[in-house]
Amino acid sequence: MAFLNPHELRKLLRRYGIEVEELRGVEKVELYMGNKKIVVSSPQVVAFKMQGQVIYQVTGQEEVVKEQQEKEEVQVPVSEDDIKFIIDYTGVTREKAVEALLKAKGDLAKAIMIIRGEEKP
Repeated sequence: MAFLNPHELRKLLRRYGIEVEELRGVEKVELYMGNKKIVVSSPQVVAFKMQGQVIYQVTGQEEVVKEQQEKEEVQVPVSEDDIKFIIDYTGVTREKAVEALLKAKGDLAKAIMIIRGEEKP
């Protein structure tokens, strides 16, 4: 089997409508799979672009594989209007209103129920 040098390979792939680009400056690639997280540090990443899709090839040493006990909680941005509404409706402090909205992931009704003690966060 004859091997092609990188320039010839790019030229051949371009003929078939595949653009190849090496991504430089990539420091780390993280892959999340259910309760596992794989981290590849100092990877070599190549992007193959064809028909509106991109395929990434990542080459490097697996740095860390760790089990995640619980999913990281995503913070929902809380609007000032929602905070003011909760304060006016329940009479709690701003801090308590923000805390309840974050626990309720921005759901006003659930935040009110949390403040009143009707629902556990």
